[in-house]
Amino acid sequence: MKEGTVILKPGKEKPVLRHHPWIFSGAIARVEGAEPGGVVVVRAHDGRFLARGYYNPRSQIRVRLLTWDEQEQVDAYFWLRRVAEAWNRRDEVVVGDATAWRAVHAESDGLPGLVVDVYERWLVVQVLTLGIERALEYILPALVEVAHPAGIFERSDVDVRKQEGLTPRSGHMWGDPPPEYLAIREGGYTFWVDVQRGQKTGFYLDQRVNRARVTRYAAGREVLNAFSYTGAFAVYALGNGAVHVVNLDASADALHLAERNLVGNGFGPDMWTNVQGDVFQALREYRQAGRTFDMIILDPPKFATHRRSLERAARGYKDINLLAFQLLAPGGILATFSCSGRIDADLFQKIVFGASVDAGVEGQILAYLDQAPDHPVRLSFPEGRYLKGLLVRKEE
Repeated sequence: MKEGTVILKPGKEKPVLRHHPWIFSGAIARVEGAEPGGVVVVRAHDGRFLARGYYNPRSQIRVRLLTWDEQEQVDAYFWLRRVAEAWNRRDEVVVGDATAWRAVHAESDGLPGLVVDVYERWLVVQVLTLGIERALEYILPALVEVAHPAGIFERSDVDVRKQEGLTPRSGHMWGDPPPEYLAIREGGYTFWVDVQRGQKTGFYLDQRVNRARVTRYAAGREVLNAFSYTGAFAVYALGNGAVHVVNLDASADALHLAERNLVGNGFGPDMWTNVQGDVFQALREYRQAGRTFDMIILDPPKFATHRRSLERAARGYKDINLLAFQLLAPGGILATFSCSGRIDADLFQKIVFGASVDAGVEGQILAYLDQAPDHPVRLSFPEGRYLKGLLVRKEE
Protein backbone atom coordinates (compact mmCIF):
# COMPACT_ATOMS: atom_id res chain seq x y z
CA MET A 1 0.00 0.00 0.00
CA LYS A 2 1.39 3.39 -0.99
CA GLU A 3 2.09 5.79 1.86
CA GLY A 4 0.25 9.07 2.10
CA THR A 5 1.61 12.29 3.55
CA VAL A 6 0.34 14.48 6.38
CA ILE A 7 1.73 18.01 6.62
CA LEU A 8 1.45 19.76 9.98
CA LYS A 9 0.73 23.42 10.57
CA PRO A 10 3.65 25.61 11.64
CA GLY A 11 4.46 25.16 15.34
CA LYS A 12 2.44 21.94 15.67
CA GLU A 13 5.38 19.52 15.49
CA LYS A 14 6.46 19.84 19.14
CA PRO A 15 4.29 16.98 20.55
CA VAL A 16 5.44 14.71 17.71
CA LEU A 17 9.10 15.50 18.42
CA ARG A 18 8.41 14.56 22.05
CA HIS A 19 7.03 11.21 20.84
CA HIS A 20 3.43 11.76 21.84
CA PRO A 21 1.61 9.23 19.62
CA TRP A 22 -1.51 11.25 18.73
CA ILE A 23 -1.99 13.95 16.12
CA PHE A 24 -5.35 15.73 16.27
CA SER A 25 -7.19 17.17 13.31
CA GLY A 26 -6.48 20.77 14.33
CA ALA A 27 -2.72 20.28 13.95
CA ILE A 28 -2.90 19.26 10.29
CA ALA A 29 -2.41 21.69 7.41
CA ARG A 30 -3.10 19.24 4.58
CA VAL A 31 -3.22 15.57 3.66
CA GLU A 32 -1.90 14.11 0.43
CA GLY A 33 -2.70 10.65 -0.95
CA ALA A 34 -3.69 9.10 2.38
CA GLU A 35 -6.10 6.16 2.55
CA PRO A 36 -8.36 5.60 5.58
CA GLY A 37 -6.46 3.22 7.88
CA GLY A 38 -3.36 3.47 5.70
CA VAL A 39 0.19 4.40 6.66
CA VAL A 40 1.26 8.03 6.29
CA VAL A 41 4.51 9.94 6.60
CA VAL A 42 4.12 12.94 8.90
CA ARG A 43 6.13 16.01 7.96
CA ALA A 44 6.62 19.45 9.48
CA HIS A 45 5.39 22.48 7.54
CA ASP A 46 8.91 22.85 6.05
CA GLY A 47 8.96 19.25 4.78
CA ARG A 48 11.09 17.67 7.52
CA PHE A 49 10.34 14.03 8.32
CA LEU A 50 8.79 13.64 11.78
CA ALA A 51 7.22 10.19 12.06
CA ARG A 52 5.10 7.46 10.48
CA GLY A 53 1.68 6.41 11.62
CA TYR A 54 -1.73 5.39 10.37
CA TYR A 55 -4.46 7.79 9.29
CA ASN A 56 -8.20 7.99 9.86
CA PRO A 57 -10.14 10.98 8.50
CA ARG A 58 -13.19 10.06 10.60
CA SER A 59 -11.44 10.26 13.98
CA GLN A 60 -10.54 13.40 15.91
CA ILE A 61 -7.19 11.67 16.40
CA ARG A 62 -6.28 11.82 12.73
CA VAL A 63 -2.93 10.04 13.01
CA ARG A 64 -1.65 7.53 15.54
CA LEU A 65 2.10 7.35 15.37
CA LEU A 66 4.05 4.10 15.06
CA THR A 67 7.68 5.06 14.51
CA TRP A 68 9.92 8.11 14.60
CA ASP A 69 12.69 6.35 12.63
CA GLU A 70 12.66 7.48 9.00
CA GLN A 71 14.28 4.20 7.90
CA GLU A 72 11.73 1.96 9.64
CA GLN A 73 9.01 0.74 7.30
CA VAL A 74 5.58 -0.30 8.57
CA ASP A 75 5.39 -3.74 7.01
CA ALA A 76 4.72 -7.32 8.13
CA TYR A 77 8.09 -7.50 9.90
CA PHE A 78 7.32 -4.26 11.77
CA TRP A 79 4.17 -5.75 13.32
CA LEU A 80 5.91 -9.03 14.15
CA ARG A 81 8.78 -7.21 15.84
CA ARG A 82 6.53 -4.94 17.91
CA VAL A 83 4.36 -7.85 19.08
CA ALA A 84 7.45 -9.88 20.01
CA GLU A 85 8.98 -6.96 21.91
CA ALA A 86 5.81 -6.44 23.94
CA TRP A 87 5.49 -10.18 24.64
CA ASN A 88 9.10 -10.53 25.79
CA ARG A 89 8.86 -7.54 28.13
CA ARG A 90 6.16 -9.32 30.14
CA ASP A 91 8.71 -11.76 31.52
CA GLU A 92 9.93 -8.95 33.77
CA VAL A 93 6.56 -7.79 35.12
CA VAL A 94 4.33 -10.88 35.32
CA VAL A 95 5.48 -12.81 38.37
CA GLY A 96 4.17 -15.56 40.60
CA ASP A 97 1.63 -18.08 39.41
CA ALA A 98 -0.42 -15.69 37.24
CA THR A 99 -1.74 -17.37 34.08
CA ALA A 100 -3.58 -14.28 32.83
CA TRP A 101 -2.04 -10.92 31.98
CA ARG A 102 -1.93 -8.12 29.41
CA ALA A 103 0.54 -8.86 26.61
CA VAL A 104 0.00 -5.72 24.48
CA HIS A 105 -1.08 -2.40 25.98
CA ALA A 106 -1.75 -0.27 22.93
CA GLU A 107 0.18 3.03 22.73
CA SER A 108 2.37 2.13 25.69
CA ASP A 109 3.75 -0.83 23.75
CA GLY A 110 4.10 1.10 20.50
CA LEU A 111 0.95 -0.52 19.07
CA PRO A 112 -1.79 2.12 19.35
CA GLY A 113 -5.27 0.69 19.06
CA LEU A 114 -4.29 -2.90 19.89
CA VAL A 115 -4.93 -4.67 23.21
CA VAL A 116 -4.02 -8.32 23.72
CA ASP A 117 -4.76 -10.22 26.93
CA VAL A 118 -3.62 -13.73 27.80
CA TYR A 119 -5.93 -16.20 29.52
CA GLU A 120 -4.16 -19.51 29.96
CA ARG A 121 -3.71 -20.82 26.39
CA TRP A 122 -5.98 -18.27 24.73
CA LEU A 123 -5.49 -14.71 23.57
CA VAL A 124 -8.29 -12.14 23.76
CA VAL A 125 -7.81 -9.24 21.36
CA GLN A 126 -9.36 -5.78 21.16
CA VAL A 127 -9.09 -4.00 17.81
CA LEU A 128 -9.88 -0.39 18.66
CA THR A 129 -8.87 1.60 15.57
CA LEU A 130 -9.17 1.52 11.81
CA GLY A 131 -5.41 1.31 11.38
CA ILE A 132 -5.19 -1.86 13.46
CA GLU A 133 -8.20 -3.26 11.61
CA ARG A 134 -6.36 -2.77 8.32
CA ALA A 135 -3.20 -4.38 9.75
CA LEU A 136 -4.88 -7.52 11.11
CA GLU A 137 -3.58 -9.56 8.18
CA TYR A 138 -0.10 -9.03 9.66
CA ILE A 139 -0.94 -8.85 13.36
CA LEU A 140 -2.80 -12.17 13.64
CA PRO A 141 0.07 -14.24 12.16
CA ALA A 142 2.46 -12.32 14.41
CA LEU A 143 0.45 -13.22 17.51
CA VAL A 144 0.33 -16.87 16.48
CA GLU A 145 4.08 -16.97 15.83
CA VAL A 146 5.04 -15.22 19.06
CA ALA A 147 2.51 -16.61 21.56
CA HIS A 148 1.60 -20.05 20.13
CA PRO A 149 -1.95 -19.82 21.51
CA ALA A 150 -4.62 -22.49 21.37
CA GLY A 151 -6.95 -19.87 19.95
CA ILE A 152 -7.63 -16.15 19.57
CA PHE A 153 -10.95 -14.55 20.49
CA GLU A 154 -11.96 -10.97 19.68
CA ARG A 155 -13.64 -8.62 22.16
CA SER A 156 -13.88 -5.44 20.11
CA ASP A 157 -17.42 -4.86 21.40
CA VAL A 158 -16.58 -1.37 22.68
CA ASP A 159 -18.06 2.03 21.88
CA VAL A 160 -14.69 3.60 21.09
CA ARG A 161 -14.75 1.81 17.73
CA LYS A 162 -17.66 4.02 16.68
CA GLN A 163 -15.38 7.06 16.92
CA GLU A 164 -13.19 5.33 14.33
CA GLY A 165 -16.10 4.66 11.98
CA LEU A 166 -16.18 1.00 13.01
CA THR A 167 -18.97 -1.11 14.49
CA PRO A 168 -18.47 -3.06 17.72
CA ARG A 169 -17.56 -6.70 17.09
CA SER A 170 -16.97 -9.88 19.08
CA GLY A 171 -16.25 -13.45 18.09
CA HIS A 172 -13.83 -16.22 17.27
CA MET A 173 -10.76 -15.17 15.26
CA TRP A 174 -8.31 -18.07 15.02
CA GLY A 175 -7.65 -21.60 16.27
CA ASP A 176 -9.82 -23.28 18.88
CA PRO A 177 -12.65 -21.27 20.43
CA PRO A 178 -12.29 -20.74 24.19
CA PRO A 179 -14.50 -22.73 26.56
CA GLU A 180 -17.53 -21.02 28.05
CA TYR A 181 -15.54 -20.46 31.26
CA LEU A 182 -11.76 -20.47 31.58
CA ALA A 183 -9.97 -21.20 34.85
CA ILE A 184 -6.98 -18.94 35.51
CA ARG A 185 -4.53 -18.74 38.41
CA GLU A 186 -3.51 -15.62 40.32
CA GLY A 187 -2.04 -15.09 43.76
CA GLY A 188 -2.52 -18.71 44.72
CA TYR A 189 -6.23 -18.63 43.83
CA THR A 190 -8.28 -20.00 40.94
CA PHE A 191 -10.74 -17.74 39.12
CA TRP A 192 -13.32 -18.67 36.53
CA VAL A 193 -13.50 -16.16 33.69
CA ASP A 194 -16.03 -15.59 30.92
CA VAL A 195 -13.85 -14.16 28.15
CA GLN A 196 -16.69 -14.27 25.60
CA ARG A 197 -19.26 -12.15 27.46
CA GLY A 198 -17.61 -10.76 30.60
CA GLN A 199 -16.68 -7.14 31.22
CA LYS A 200 -13.59 -5.83 29.44
CA THR A 201 -11.88 -9.00 28.19
CA GLY A 202 -13.32 -11.12 31.00
CA PHE A 203 -11.34 -10.17 34.12
CA TYR A 204 -9.90 -7.02 35.68
CA LEU A 205 -6.28 -7.88 34.94
CA ASP A 206 -5.19 -4.32 35.74
CA GLN A 207 -6.08 -4.83 39.43
CA ARG A 208 -3.81 -7.84 39.98
CA VAL A 209 -1.29 -6.05 42.20
CA ASN A 210 -3.95 -4.01 43.99
CA ARG A 211 -5.93 -7.09 44.97
CA ALA A 212 -3.01 -8.31 47.04
CA ARG A 213 -1.97 -4.88 48.29
CA VAL A 214 -5.39 -3.68 49.42
CA THR A 215 -6.51 -6.86 51.14
CA ARG A 216 -3.47 -6.98 53.42
CA TYR A 217 -5.66 -4.71 55.57
CA ALA A 218 -8.65 -7.07 55.51
CA ALA A 219 -7.80 -9.27 58.49
CA GLY A 220 -10.55 -9.25 61.12
CA ARG A 221 -12.69 -6.83 59.12
CA GLU A 222 -16.15 -6.98 57.60
CA VAL A 223 -15.71 -5.91 54.00
CA LEU A 224 -18.10 -4.33 51.49
CA ASN A 225 -16.91 -5.07 47.96
CA ALA A 226 -18.93 -2.64 45.82
CA PHE A 227 -19.02 -3.05 42.03
CA SER A 228 -17.71 -6.49 42.90
CA TYR A 229 -17.99 -8.07 39.44
CA THR A 230 -16.87 -11.72 39.80
CA GLY A 231 -15.56 -11.37 43.36
CA ALA A 232 -11.78 -11.31 42.94
CA PHE A 233 -11.25 -8.72 45.69
CA ALA A 234 -13.56 -10.79 47.92
CA VAL A 235 -11.49 -13.95 47.41
CA TYR A 236 -8.30 -12.11 48.30
CA ALA A 237 -9.94 -10.43 51.31
CA LEU A 238 -11.16 -13.71 52.77
CA GLY A 239 -7.80 -15.30 52.04
CA ASN A 240 -6.21 -12.51 54.09
CA GLY A 241 -8.48 -13.05 57.08
CA ALA A 242 -11.60 -10.94 56.52
CA VAL A 243 -14.44 -12.16 58.74
CA HIS A 244 -17.14 -11.58 56.13
CA VAL A 245 -17.46 -9.99 52.66
CA VAL A 246 -20.55 -8.50 51.02
CA ASN A 247 -20.32 -8.49 47.22
CA LEU A 248 -22.54 -5.81 45.69
CA ASP A 249 -23.09 -5.67 41.94
CA ALA A 250 -25.87 -4.97 39.44
CA SER A 251 -25.18 -8.11 37.39
CA ALA A 252 -26.69 -11.44 38.40
CA ASP A 253 -24.34 -13.24 36.00
CA ALA A 254 -21.29 -11.63 37.59
CA LEU A 255 -22.47 -12.56 41.08
CA HIS A 256 -23.11 -16.14 39.97
CA LEU A 257 -19.50 -16.36 38.81
CA ALA A 258 -18.39 -14.69 42.07
CA GLU A 259 -20.13 -17.49 43.98
CA ARG A 260 -18.29 -20.05 41.89
CA ASN A 261 -14.97 -18.32 42.56
CA LEU A 262 -15.57 -18.06 46.30
CA VAL A 263 -16.72 -21.65 46.76
CA GLY A 264 -14.00 -22.93 44.44
CA ASN A 265 -11.35 -21.31 46.61
CA GLY A 266 -12.72 -22.90 49.77
CA PHE A 267 -14.82 -20.08 51.23
CA GLY A 268 -18.18 -21.34 52.46
CA PRO A 269 -21.47 -19.39 52.14
CA ASP A 270 -21.30 -18.28 55.78
CA MET A 271 -18.25 -16.17 54.92
CA TRP A 272 -19.80 -14.02 52.20
CA THR A 273 -23.06 -12.55 50.92
CA ASN A 274 -23.89 -11.65 47.34
CA VAL A 275 -26.28 -8.71 46.85
CA GLN A 276 -27.63 -7.76 43.43
CA GLY A 277 -28.63 -4.14 43.04
CA ASP A 278 -27.74 -0.62 42.01
CA VAL A 279 -24.69 0.35 44.06
CA PHE A 280 -25.71 3.99 44.54
CA GLN A 281 -29.14 2.98 45.82
CA ALA A 282 -27.82 0.12 47.97
CA LEU A 283 -25.26 2.36 49.68
CA ARG A 284 -28.03 4.82 50.55
CA GLU A 285 -30.14 2.00 51.95
CA TYR A 286 -27.21 0.81 54.09
CA ARG A 287 -26.75 4.37 55.38
CA GLN A 288 -30.44 4.70 56.23
CA ALA A 289 -30.34 1.39 58.08
CA GLY A 290 -27.28 2.48 60.09
CA ARG A 291 -25.11 -0.27 58.63
CA THR A 292 -21.33 0.08 58.89
CA PHE A 293 -18.34 -1.79 57.48
CA ASP A 294 -14.72 -2.01 58.54
CA MET A 295 -13.46 -1.93 54.97
CA ILE A 296 -15.04 -0.77 51.70
CA ILE A 297 -13.72 -1.37 48.19
CA LEU A 298 -15.08 0.83 45.39
CA ASP A 299 -14.06 -0.32 41.91
CA PRO A 300 -16.71 1.23 39.64
CA PRO A 301 -16.85 1.10 35.84
CA LYS A 302 -15.70 4.06 33.76
CA PHE A 303 -17.89 7.08 34.55
CA ALA A 304 -16.23 9.53 32.11
CA THR A 305 -16.13 8.30 28.52
CA HIS A 306 -15.51 11.71 26.93
CA ARG A 307 -14.82 15.30 27.96
CA ARG A 308 -18.50 16.27 27.97
CA SER A 309 -19.22 13.69 30.67
CA LEU A 310 -16.40 14.83 32.98
CA GLU A 311 -18.52 16.94 35.33
CA ARG A 312 -21.19 14.26 35.67
CA ALA A 313 -18.52 11.62 36.29
CA ALA A 314 -16.89 13.74 39.01
CA ARG A 315 -20.27 14.02 40.75
CA GLY A 316 -20.70 10.25 40.56
CA TYR A 317 -17.30 9.56 42.09
CA LYS A 318 -17.90 12.09 44.84
CA ASP A 319 -21.31 10.58 45.60
CA ILE A 320 -20.11 7.01 46.09
CA ASN A 321 -17.05 8.08 48.09
CA LEU A 322 -19.19 10.30 50.33
CA LEU A 323 -21.49 7.35 51.01
CA ALA A 324 -18.49 5.09 51.65
CA PHE A 325 -17.03 7.48 54.24
CA GLN A 326 -20.41 7.58 55.97
CA LEU A 327 -20.63 3.77 56.02
CA LEU A 328 -17.08 3.21 57.28
CA ALA A 329 -16.59 2.49 60.94
CA PRO A 330 -13.97 4.66 62.70
CA GLY A 331 -10.54 3.35 61.75
CA GLY A 332 -12.03 1.70 58.67
CA ILE A 333 -10.22 1.34 55.36
CA LEU A 334 -11.45 2.66 52.01
CA ALA A 335 -9.91 1.41 48.76
CA THR A 336 -11.34 3.61 46.02
CA PHE A 337 -10.60 3.57 42.29
CA SER A 338 -11.31 5.36 39.04
CA CYS A 339 -10.64 3.79 35.64
CA SER A 340 -11.77 6.91 33.76
CA GLY A 341 -8.84 8.23 31.77
CA ARG A 342 -10.41 11.70 31.77
CA ILE A 343 -10.15 11.79 35.58
CA ASP A 344 -6.45 12.19 36.36
CA ALA A 345 -4.87 11.25 39.68
CA ASP A 346 -4.82 14.81 41.06
CA LEU A 347 -8.47 15.40 40.23
CA PHE A 348 -9.45 12.03 41.69
CA GLN A 349 -7.70 12.82 44.98
CA LYS A 350 -9.49 16.20 45.12
CA ILE A 351 -12.83 14.45 44.54
CA VAL A 352 -12.18 11.96 47.35
CA PHE A 353 -11.03 14.79 49.61
CA GLY A 354 -14.23 16.72 48.83
CA ALA A 355 -16.26 13.64 49.71
CA SER A 356 -14.50 13.35 53.07
CA VAL A 357 -15.18 17.03 53.82
CA ASP A 358 -18.88 16.66 53.02
CA ALA A 359 -19.00 13.52 55.17
CA GLY A 360 -17.37 15.42 58.04
CA VAL A 361 -14.50 12.97 58.44
CA GLU A 362 -10.72 13.03 58.26
CA GLY A 363 -8.68 10.45 56.42
CA GLN A 364 -5.08 9.37 55.92
CA ILE A 365 -3.80 8.20 52.55
CA LEU A 366 -1.97 4.93 53.14
CA ALA A 367 -1.10 4.24 49.51
CA TYR A 368 -1.49 5.48 45.95
CA LEU A 369 -2.70 2.66 43.72
CA ASP A 370 -2.08 2.11 40.01
CA GLN A 371 -2.64 -0.41 37.24
CA ALA A 372 -0.51 -3.54 37.23
CA PRO A 373 2.91 -3.29 35.51
CA ASP A 374 1.77 -5.38 32.55
CA HIS A 375 -0.33 -2.27 31.78
CA PRO A 376 2.70 0.05 31.45
CA VAL A 377 2.55 3.81 30.99
CA ARG A 378 4.84 5.36 28.39
CA LEU A 379 6.58 8.50 29.67
CA SER A 380 5.59 10.37 26.50
CA PHE A 381 1.97 9.19 26.83
CA PRO A 382 0.63 9.91 30.34
CA GLU A 383 -2.89 9.21 29.04
CA GLY A 384 -1.95 5.54 29.32
CA ARG A 385 -2.36 5.81 33.09
CA TYR A 386 -6.11 5.32 33.21
CA LEU A 387 -6.45 3.42 36.53
CA LYS A 388 -5.75 5.26 39.72
CA GLY A 389 -6.74 4.61 43.30
CA LEU A 390 -6.32 5.62 46.91
CA LEU A 391 -6.09 3.51 50.03
CA VAL A 392 -7.48 5.67 52.85
CA ARG A 393 -7.88 5.10 56.57
CA LYS A 394 -10.82 6.90 58.18
CA GLU A 395 -9.55 8.55 61.35
CA GLU A 396 -11.19 7.60 64.63
